[in-house]
Amino acid sequence: MDKLLGRFGAVWGVLGLCALFSWAVYRLALVALESWAMQWHWGHWLVFTGWMVFMLYSEGYRGFQQNFSPRVVVRAAYLANNPVWWHVLLAPLYCMGFIHATKKRRIVAFALTGGIVALVLMVRFLPQPWKGIVDAGVVAGLSWGTVAILVFALRALAGKPIDQQPDVPEVPAERATGV
Repeated sequence: MDKLLGRFGAVWGVLGLCALFSWAVYRLALVALESWAMQWHWGHWLVFTGWMVFMLYSEGYRGFQQNFSPRVVVRAAYLANNPVWWHVLLAPLYCMGFIHATKKRRIVAFALTGGIVALVLMVRFLPQPWKGIVDAGVVAGLSWGTVAILVFALRALAGKPIDQQPDVPEVPAERATGV
């Protein structure tokens, strides 16, 4: 029964998080598409190009592919092997590091989420096409991140190790290597 609960938690954590990100991508893509109906000047194109490159590299590659996505999958694998009913119930939050994580991981998770919420609130006040330009970059980064989570999950299912720590309190660093 524990094995089934753990597997369910891992799947719920990964797919729940991917669904959350996909919903954000959908909603932000609609705002980004509104900006395409407007007349863009060379400055808009310059900022758009720079912003897309920055977001794909910093959010997509560095933030998601190198850090967040593999950690989500490693934490999901840890949850699969160490299920606790309420961790399974809140598996997407568990996989993000809000629950049953080291103090540092929880601080990073809450600080990053707080920063993202603050930025979202500020971007709402931007006029179009600037809001659409910003949202297009976020859509690109979140899309990259969602795909990276799924790719790491498939790699884990294939038995390939993931070089990331689950950052759970009771696991010593020397024992927590990969999936």
